[in-house]
Amino acid sequence: MTGKSKSLQHPHHIVLTSHPGTLGTEPIKIHWGAKTLEQRGPVIATTTNPLNRNAIGAHSGSYSLYRALAIAAGSLDPERKADLTNTAPMIRLGPHPMWTKPEKIVSLDPWGHLVVGAFKKYFKKGFDIRPTIAITKAQIHVPEIGQAVKEGRLKCDGKVLTETGEAVVIKAAIEPVWYLPGIAERFGCQQGDLRRILFEETGGMYPELITRHDLEVFLPPIGGMTVYIFGDYTALSNPKKAVTARVHDECNGSDVFGSDICTCRPYLIHGIELCIDTAQNGGVGVVVYNRKEGRGLGEVTKFLVYNARKRQKGGDVADKYFERTECVAGVQDVRFQELMPDVLHWLGIQKIDRFVSMSDMKYGSITQAGIAIKERVTIPDELIPEDAHVEMEAKKAAGYWTEHRPTKEELKKTKGRTFNE
Repeated sequence: MTGKSKSLQHPHHIVLTSHPGTLGTEPIKIHWGAKTLEQRGPVIATTTNPLNRNAIGAHSGSYSLYRALAIAAGSLDPERKADLTNTAPMIRLGPHPMWTKPEKIVSLDPWGHLVVGAFKKYFKKGFDIRPTIAITKAQIHVPEIGQAVKEGRLKCDGKVLTETGEAVVIKAAIEPVWYLPGIAERFGCQQGDLRRILFEETGGMYPELITRHDLEVFLPPIGGMTVYIFGDYTALSNPKKAVTARVHDECNGSDVFGSDICTCRPYLIHGIELCIDTAQNGGVGVVVYNRKEGRGLGEVTKFLVYNARKRQKGGDVADKYFERTECVAGVQDVRFQELMPDVLHWLGIQKIDRFVSMSDMKYGSITQAGIAIKERVTIPDELIPEDAHVEMEAKKAAGYWTEHRPTKEELKKTKGRTFNE
């Protein structure tokens, strides 16, 4: 999306709304970037009382449609409110200074995990407020980490790695919450154009985008992210502590089912191993797992591209690797990384000592957001599956990984054409 299109004019006579009777109401005002959560106000996107809504969309992203099915099937009372007893975060994360800088976090609600304790007076009045972030503790079992222990690269210390090889983590699930003025500014477009295009490209699902300009917060119907923290989470905001980070975009075929056509799972596992290593040496590791399947184009498009690449004359070759994606989808990648650093600001990260990624776009977005990166870590050659060498050759040929650190102007020129793992 660019800022070249003309600003949209919004006639005052439009009265279209997906929740009849909401126009002319005075919902609780959201002051994005306020100094405290109480001053910021709650984000209310639930539908139990449309008059209270101060945000567009619905909680749980695309999963809100399953709630609709449950209501239609008669298995869920549409007026039911969640019982949030004992659901508070297992740790107290934040607040961090970047939470109160409205231009720094625009794609998630930094206070989203703290609403239950902060808005008791609203709950007592009957407001249906839902957390958009949940934080818990867990142990995860990754077979390759067990192998790293056997080979002596990691040790079971009973703290970061249990005696049986499970990794002890703090994990946070985050739903997307978009502050539309900030999203428009981040992408260099007019807010009116952004709202209109969101309305049009979702088939008119959210009329409030063009009828309710008093509502500036949107919960889009897309997947969110999960954050996995290895080691002392308080070290994330401590500039004296080492931080290792891997920002990973979903690849279900590789991450879950072990497909050998790409390096996604091997690179993810390599990142987890380095995160554990850093945590065991007094620092902290973090993996951010984004739901952006198929470079944000979806898995159907991804498989169509696989077929086209395998059937083209000469077979699957590096010099036409990304060309086939553009032929099918019209663009090579829509995971615009401009929003990605928001979660790092939410975690309080000021610098990253080891960034486990070859992506210039990810590197550029993070450093432009004011977070320094000391070292970028490539995937070791021995971890690249045999069938994934075409992918690696294509990425290198396309300028995916360079020793040169791209400038802001260079990144703007390659927007939409630079490739991220």
